Amino acid sequence: MQRRSVLATTMAALALTVTAGLGLAGCGSGRMAALHGYCKTKGLSWKVTVLKETPRSTHREARLSVVNKGSQPCVFDGFPTFAVHVGKGPESDGKGQGRTMPIDLARGGTVTTSLRYKDHGPGMTPADCLVSNDEAVVGAPRDHHQKAIKVRDEKGKKTRMNICEQTIWMGPPVAPAG
Repeated sequence: MQRRSVLATTMAALALTVTAGLGLAGCGSGRMAALHGYCKTKGLSWKVTVLKETPRSTHREARLSVVNKGSQPCVFDGFPTFAVHVGKGPESDGKGQGRTMPIDLARGGTVTTSLRYKDHGPGMTPADCLVSNDEAVVGAPRDHHQKAIKVRDEKGKKTRMNICEQTIWMGPPVAPAG
Protein backbone atom coordinates (compact mmCIF):
# COMPACT_ATOMS: atom_id res chain seq x y z
CA MET A 1 0.00 0.00 0.00
CA GLN A 2 2.73 2.44 0.98
CA ARG A 3 4.69 1.59 -2.17
CA ARG A 4 1.75 2.66 -4.39
CA SER A 5 1.41 6.00 -2.65
CA VAL A 6 5.16 6.71 -2.99
CA LEU A 7 4.97 5.79 -6.71
CA ALA A 8 1.86 7.94 -7.21
CA THR A 9 3.48 10.89 -5.40
CA THR A 10 6.65 10.53 -7.49
CA MET A 11 4.68 10.41 -10.76
CA ALA A 12 2.62 13.46 -9.77
CA ALA A 13 5.78 15.41 -8.87
CA LEU A 14 7.40 14.42 -12.18
CA ALA A 15 4.32 15.51 -14.16
CA LEU A 16 4.21 18.82 -12.28
CA THR A 17 7.93 19.43 -12.96
CA VAL A 18 7.56 18.73 -16.69
CA THR A 19 4.47 20.98 -16.93
CA ALA A 20 6.20 23.81 -15.08
CA GLY A 21 9.30 23.45 -17.28
CA LEU A 22 7.20 23.69 -20.45
CA GLY A 23 5.42 26.74 -19.04
CA LEU A 24 8.72 28.52 -18.41
CA ALA A 25 10.23 27.82 -21.80
CA GLY A 26 7.08 27.52 -23.93
CA CYS A 27 6.54 29.60 -27.01
CA GLY A 28 3.88 32.24 -26.67
CA SER A 29 4.29 32.60 -22.94
CA GLY A 30 3.94 35.99 -21.28
CA ARG A 31 7.40 35.45 -19.77
CA MET A 32 8.93 35.87 -23.23
CA ALA A 33 8.01 39.57 -23.11
CA ALA A 34 10.68 40.07 -20.45
CA LEU A 35 13.26 38.69 -22.89
CA HIS A 36 12.05 40.27 -26.13
CA GLY A 37 9.83 43.20 -25.14
CA TYR A 38 6.45 44.00 -26.61
CA CYS A 39 6.15 44.76 -30.33
CA LYS A 40 6.11 48.47 -31.17
CA THR A 41 4.01 50.05 -33.92
CA LYS A 42 6.98 51.68 -35.66
CA GLY A 43 8.89 48.36 -35.88
CA LEU A 44 6.02 46.63 -37.67
CA SER A 45 4.90 46.66 -41.29
CA TRP A 46 1.09 46.85 -41.55
CA LYS A 47 -1.27 45.84 -44.33
CA VAL A 48 -5.09 45.84 -44.39
CA THR A 49 -6.78 43.88 -47.17
CA VAL A 50 -10.51 44.06 -47.92
CA LEU A 51 -11.63 40.64 -49.14
CA LYS A 52 -14.10 40.00 -51.96
CA GLU A 53 -17.71 40.62 -51.09
CA THR A 54 -19.59 37.45 -50.12
CA PRO A 55 -22.93 37.17 -51.96
CA ARG A 56 -26.03 37.79 -49.80
CA SER A 57 -23.95 38.65 -46.73
CA THR A 58 -24.62 41.69 -44.57
CA HIS A 59 -21.02 41.72 -43.40
CA ARG A 60 -17.74 42.34 -45.15
CA GLU A 61 -14.49 40.56 -44.30
CA ALA A 62 -10.99 42.03 -44.23
CA ARG A 63 -7.57 40.98 -42.96
CA LEU A 64 -4.95 42.92 -41.01
CA SER A 65 -1.43 41.53 -41.53
CA VAL A 66 1.55 42.57 -39.45
CA VAL A 67 5.23 41.77 -40.14
CA ASN A 68 8.02 42.36 -37.63
CA LYS A 69 10.48 44.62 -39.49
CA GLY A 70 12.42 45.45 -36.34
CA SER A 71 15.94 44.21 -35.67
CA GLN A 72 14.87 42.09 -32.66
CA PRO A 73 12.16 39.54 -31.91
CA CYS A 74 9.16 40.88 -29.99
CA VAL A 75 6.00 39.62 -28.32
CA PHE A 76 2.64 40.47 -29.93
CA ASP A 77 0.38 40.27 -26.87
CA GLY A 78 -3.26 41.24 -27.36
CA PHE A 79 -5.48 42.82 -30.02
CA PRO A 80 -4.00 45.58 -32.19
CA THR A 81 -5.74 48.95 -32.29
CA PHE A 82 -7.68 49.47 -35.50
CA ALA A 83 -9.92 52.40 -36.50
CA VAL A 84 -11.39 53.95 -39.62
CA HIS A 85 -12.61 57.54 -39.39
CA VAL A 86 -13.34 60.66 -41.39
CA GLY A 87 -11.13 63.55 -40.25
CA LYS A 88 -12.10 64.29 -36.66
CA GLY A 89 -15.64 63.12 -37.36
CA PRO A 90 -17.34 59.73 -36.96
CA GLU A 91 -15.18 56.71 -36.23
CA SER A 92 -15.47 52.92 -36.33
CA ASP A 93 -13.17 51.12 -33.91
CA GLY A 94 -11.89 47.56 -33.82
CA LYS A 95 -13.18 45.42 -30.97
CA GLY A 96 -11.65 42.05 -30.20
CA GLN A 97 -13.66 38.85 -30.04
CA GLY A 98 -12.22 35.78 -28.35
CA ARG A 99 -9.15 35.16 -26.26
CA THR A 100 -5.68 36.21 -27.38
CA MET A 101 -2.46 34.39 -26.66
CA PRO A 102 0.98 36.06 -26.69
CA ILE A 103 2.82 35.41 -29.98
CA ASP A 104 6.62 35.38 -30.08
CA LEU A 105 7.28 37.28 -33.29
CA ALA A 106 10.74 36.70 -34.74
CA ARG A 107 12.25 39.23 -37.14
CA GLY A 108 10.31 38.78 -40.41
CA GLY A 109 7.52 36.88 -38.63
CA THR A 110 3.86 37.58 -39.46
CA VAL A 111 0.68 37.92 -37.40
CA THR A 112 -2.79 38.09 -38.99
CA THR A 113 -6.08 39.32 -37.55
CA SER A 114 -9.43 38.83 -39.28
CA LEU A 115 -11.81 41.80 -39.46
CA ARG A 116 -15.59 41.81 -39.98
CA TYR A 117 -17.84 44.84 -40.36
CA LYS A 118 -21.22 45.83 -41.75
CA ASP A 119 -20.91 47.17 -45.30
CA HIS A 120 -23.57 49.09 -47.21
CA GLY A 121 -26.36 46.75 -48.25
CA PRO A 122 -28.76 46.61 -51.18
CA GLY A 123 -30.41 49.96 -51.84
CA MET A 124 -27.71 51.83 -49.90
CA THR A 125 -24.69 53.77 -51.07
CA PRO A 126 -21.34 54.25 -49.31
CA ALA A 127 -22.54 57.76 -48.42
CA ASP A 128 -25.26 56.14 -46.26
CA CYS A 129 -22.61 54.54 -44.06
CA LEU A 130 -21.13 55.93 -40.89
CA VAL A 131 -17.56 55.90 -42.26
CA SER A 132 -16.02 55.56 -45.71
CA ASN A 133 -12.27 55.96 -46.04
CA ASP A 134 -9.26 54.57 -47.92
CA GLU A 135 -7.08 54.76 -44.79
CA ALA A 136 -7.10 52.97 -41.46
CA VAL A 137 -5.26 53.82 -38.25
CA VAL A 138 -3.39 50.94 -36.60
CA GLY A 139 -1.23 50.33 -33.55
CA ALA A 140 0.46 47.43 -31.76
CA PRO A 141 -1.10 46.06 -28.57
CA ARG A 142 0.22 47.85 -25.47
CA ASP A 143 1.70 50.64 -27.64
CA HIS A 144 0.15 54.13 -27.65
CA HIS A 145 1.64 55.10 -31.01
CA GLN A 146 -0.52 54.76 -34.11
CA LYS A 147 0.09 54.80 -37.82
CA ALA A 148 -2.15 55.55 -40.84
CA ILE A 149 -2.05 52.90 -43.58
CA LYS A 150 -3.75 52.59 -46.99
CA VAL A 151 -6.60 50.12 -47.45
CA ARG A 152 -6.07 47.66 -50.32
CA ASP A 153 -8.15 45.01 -52.06
CA GLU A 154 -6.96 41.44 -52.73
CA LYS A 155 -5.21 42.58 -55.93
CA GLY A 156 -3.26 45.26 -54.06
CA LYS A 157 -5.24 48.17 -55.49
CA LYS A 158 -6.31 51.07 -53.29
CA THR A 159 -9.91 50.70 -52.10
CA ARG A 160 -12.27 52.05 -49.44
CA MET A 161 -13.73 50.57 -46.29
CA ASN A 162 -17.42 51.53 -46.14
CA ILE A 163 -18.48 50.81 -42.57
CA CYS A 164 -22.11 51.23 -41.52
CA GLU A 165 -21.68 50.67 -37.78
CA GLN A 166 -19.37 51.83 -34.99
CA THR A 167 -17.71 48.45 -34.41
CA ILE A 168 -15.26 46.49 -36.53
CA TRP A 169 -15.05 42.98 -35.04
CA MET A 170 -11.55 41.51 -34.80
CA GLY A 171 -10.63 37.84 -34.44
CA PRO A 172 -7.69 36.89 -32.21
CA PRO A 173 -4.28 37.48 -33.83
CA VAL A 174 -2.65 34.30 -35.15
CA ALA A 175 0.75 33.42 -36.56
CA PRO A 176 0.46 31.48 -39.83
CA ALA A 177 1.51 27.84 -39.55
CA GLY A 178 4.69 27.08 -41.33
